[in-house]
Amino acid sequence: MRWFLIFIAGLLFGMGLVISGMTDPSRVIGFLDLSGNWDPALAFVMGGAVAVFALGYFILRKLEKNRFHGLGLPDTSADPVSKRLVIGSAIFGIGWGLGGFCPGPAIANLSVFRTEALIFVPMMLLGMFLAQRVFGLDR
Repeated sequence: MRWFLIFIAGLLFGMGLVISGMTDPSRVIGFLDLSGNWDPALAFVMGGAVAVFALGYFILRKLEKNRFHGLGLPDTSADPVSKRLVIGSAIFGIGWGLGGFCPGPAIANLSVFRTEALIFVPMMLLGMFLAQRVFGLDR
């Protein structure tokens, strides 16, 4: 059941990316272009995602012992904002702005053999490998 729920969540996420047009890097770059042709579509997509997450979070919190088929809420006892989190977020944001991709849409674009994704995804995987193996930043 756990794998089925993970598959459904991924499928819904992917469908949301395609339906909202967020698999097109020009939409993302248009959102980040505040001085030119600004495209607010990403703000609406993010707002919708936050609303869906908030509803799901509320439901999970109300369930007995915060469990749903083995999936639970993460432990929030530790400080959620750390130096590593801020630095990682900055690196992610810079890569997102330069490439117009974040991991989900990049992987979705592999299915249509988009040239940018064919370059971005291997470089993203290389960066993940280096962060984990060379710098020990896996947790």
